[in-house]
Amino acid sequence: MCRVLMLALALVVVIVAIAPHQTLSAPLNRTLPGCKSTCGNVEIPYPFGIGNSSTPDQRPCFLKPVFNLACNNSTLKWGTVTVLNISVPAHQVDVLQLVSWFCNSEDYWETWLTTGISRISRKENKFITVGCDSYGNLNSVYNDKTYTTGCLTRCYGNALVIDDGTCSGIGCCQVDIPPRMTNITIKAFAFTTSRRNISINNASVISNSTCSYSFVVKNGFYNFSTTHLKSFPNKTLPLVLDWTVGNKSCDDSKSRGDYACKENSYCDDKDSDYGYRCMCRDGYEGNPYLGCIDIDECKTGHHTCVSEKYCLNTNGSHKCFCPKGQSGNGTKEEGCHKKDVVTKVVIGVAAGTIILVVGTTLLYLIYQKRRLNKLREKYFQQNGGSILLQNLSTRENSSQIQIFTEEQLKKATNNFDESLIIGKGGFGTVYKGHLADNRIVAIKKSKIVDKSQNEQFANEVIVLSQINHRNVVKLLGCCLETEVPLLVYEFVNHGTLFDFIHTERNINDATWKTRVRIAAEAAGALSYLHSEASIPIIHRDVKTANILLDNTYTAKVSDFGASRFVPLDQTEIATMVQGTFGYLDPEYMRTSQLTEKSDVYSFGVVLVELLTVEKPYSFGKPEEKRSLTNHFLSCLKEGRLSDVVQVGIMNEENKKEIMEFSILAAKCLRLNGEERPSMKEVAMELEGMRLTEKHPWINTFQNPEEAHLLQKGSSSVCEPGDSSSHQYTIGYDSINDHVQIAFDDGR
Repeated sequence: MCRVLMLALALVVVIVAIAPHQTLSAPLNRTLPGCKSTCGNVEIPYPFGIGNSSTPDQRPCFLKPVFNLACNNSTLKWGTVTVLNISVPAHQVDVLQLVSWFCNSEDYWETWLTTGISRISRKENKFITVGCDSYGNLNSVYNDKTYTTGCLTRCYGNALVIDDGTCSGIGCCQVDIPPRMTNITIKAFAFTTSRRNISINNASVISNSTCSYSFVVKNGFYNFSTTHLKSFPNKTLPLVLDWTVGNKSCDDSKSRGDYACKENSYCDDKDSDYGYRCMCRDGYEGNPYLGCIDIDECKTGHHTCVSEKYCLNTNGSHKCFCPKGQSGNGTKEEGCHKKDVVTKVVIGVAAGTIILVVGTTLLYLIYQKRRLNKLREKYFQQNGGSILLQNLSTRENSSQIQIFTEEQLKKATNNFDESLIIGKGGFGTVYKGHLADNRIVAIKKSKIVDKSQNEQFANEVIVLSQINHRNVVKLLGCCLETEVPLLVYEFVNHGTLFDFIHTERNINDATWKTRVRIAAEAAGALSYLHSEASIPIIHRDVKTANILLDNTYTAKVSDFGASRFVPLDQTEIATMVQGTFGYLDPEYMRTSQLTEKSDVYSFGVVLVELLTVEKPYSFGKPEEKRSLTNHFLSCLKEGRLSDVVQVGIMNEENKKEIMEFSILAAKCLRLNGEERPSMKEVAMELEGMRLTEKHPWINTFQNPEEAHLLQKGSSSVCEPGDSSSHQYTIGYDSINDHVQIAFDDGR
C-alpha cells in the first residue's frame, strides 16, 4: 500500500511539472481556425486574412474587408500592391512600390498608392531622387488637402566627383518622410532634356542620359551607385506602411461593438492620427487580435529569481521564494541564505560593495570633469581662441566683443531648449536667450565644422564686432568651447521681412511707405558692408528671411554665416556657390566668381518681393509664373506691371514711385553684373524716394534716361537692341554645379 501511494504521489508531481512546459510549447495563435496562414514565404497574421475559412461556418479570415488579401501564384497582394512582410507587434506592412521616372514629356511614369487604413512610415522610409539636373515631388492627400515634399539634385562639368553609396545631393538626394502621408503620388522631373556627357572619376558614365527617378524606399534597401545615373536597375523597391484598426480613438472604440482588442491586451492610439492599435500586456505574448497568452518567465529565463527552482509563474508575472529554513525573498538582489552568520556576511559584503561603488563613482566624476575641461580647451584652440584673444588684447575696442562660456549659453537657452528656437537656416539654428545680466540675445548654433578655417573665423569675429551700423545686427560675442562655435547677437524682436511680407499682407499706402523705408535701410546696410567696412564684406545670402525688423519696423541685416571678406586689392573671389534658391545671382552660379554685384542681384529679388508679395519661386504655379523674377521682368517689359504688383497697393499718389521702384529692381536683376548699379547707388536712389515722400516738391528724377523710361512706361526697360534684353529669361536651368540651395524660410 505504501509503495502504491508513493508511486501515485510521484505521478502527480511529474504531471504538475510537465503541464507548464506543455502550455509554453503550444504554438501561438496567428490566424483563425481553417484560414490560410501563408502565401509563398509570407506569413498572414490576423487581423489580415484571405477569403473565408474552411470551417462549417465559413467565417471571414480577416477582421474587416480592408484587411482582406489575395494570394496569386504564391504572391501575396493587398489591393494592387505586392506584400513582402506583415508584422503585428510593429503594426507595419512591407510592400513593393513602382519607381517613378521622367525621361521626356512623352516618356514618363507617375507612381500612385492609395493607402486606406495605412500611412507611409516616416521612421522606416526615405524619399529619394536619382539623376542629374533632376527633382522629385512626393504628394499626399490628407483631409482633402494636398501636401508636398521633395528634393533636388544637379550635376555639372567633367571634374565632378560623385561617390558611390553616398546620396549627398549631387546625382542623388534624399529627405525624411513627413507625418500623415496618405494616398500618395510620386513624380520625377528633369530641368533639361538636352543630351549631356558627364565624367565621374575621369571615366564617362553618362551618355545621352536625361532620365530622373523618384521613389519612397525602406531604410537600408537602396544603395546609390554612379552606374544608376546611366541605367537605373530597379522597377520596384520596398517601402513600409504603418497600419491601424478602425478610424476612432481608443475611448470611442471601446464603446462600439467592433472593438478589436482581445484578452490580456490593451488599446494604444498614441502617435496615431487615425485609428488605434492592440498590444499585448506586459507578461503576455501572442496576437492581441486573437488574445494574448501568459509568458512563463520561470521556463524562459526572464525572471528575477536566484534560479528556476525558486521561481513560481503567475498570470502576467512571477514570484520568487526561498525554501524553509532560509531567509530572503528569493530574488537575485537578496537571494536565499541561511540565517545569522550568512546574514552578517551578506550585510558586510553589501556595505563593502557600496563603499567601492561610491568611491569609484567619485573618481569617475573627477576624471570626466578633467576630460571635459581638456576637451573644451581643445575646442577653444581649434576655433582660434588664442588668435582671437591676442588680437583683442591689442585693440582699444576689445570690450565690444565678449567671450562666453558654454555653461553661460546653456543656462541662457535652458540647455538649448527647442521651444526657444526662433529661426532655422542652411547654416545653423538660432535660439532666444536670457543672459544673467537680463539682456535678451539671439544665439546662433552653426551646423558646419571646418577646422581648416580657424584663423579666418577668429578674424571674421573681430571684423564683425567692429561693424557699428544701426541697420546691421550687432555681434555681441562668441563661445569657442564647443565643437561648433556659437555666436551671440543682439535680439531683434519683430520677426523677419519675409514674415512681414507674406504673413501680414497689409495693402494700405502707409505700408508701402514702410516697405520703401525698409528697403532703403537694408540697402544702406549692404552699401556699408561693401564700401565702408574696414575690410569689404559680401553678404552672399541676401534674402527677406535674413532682414530682421524691430518693434518700429527698422531693418536689421543678419546672418553672416555665408559671408566672405574681399581683400582690398581684389574685386572678386572664387568660391563654391552657396545661397538660397530664387535669390542666387545667375552670373555667380555660372562662373563661381563672387562679387559685390552678386548681393545686388539678390537685393533686386528682395525689391520684387516687396512689390509683389510673392515668393521667389513656386513649383505649384504655371511654368511661366514659377520664377518670380522672370514673371516680373516680362510684365514690366510688356507694360503689364499691374498684373504682378500686389493688388490694392498701387494708387494715384504712389503710382510713379512704384514704377521707379520697379525700374530700380530691373536694373539690379541684369544678368551682366557690370551693368548692375552698385549697392551704394541703389541705396542713394531708394533714399531719394524716401525724400520725395517727405518733400514731394523735390524732383528725384535727375537722370534724364530714367525720366524717359517712366514717361514711356515699363516696356522701354527692355527695348530691342538693349544688350541685356534677351537675358531676362533666367530660371533654374542656369544653376550649375556645387549649388547649395536652402528651401527653408528660416534665417
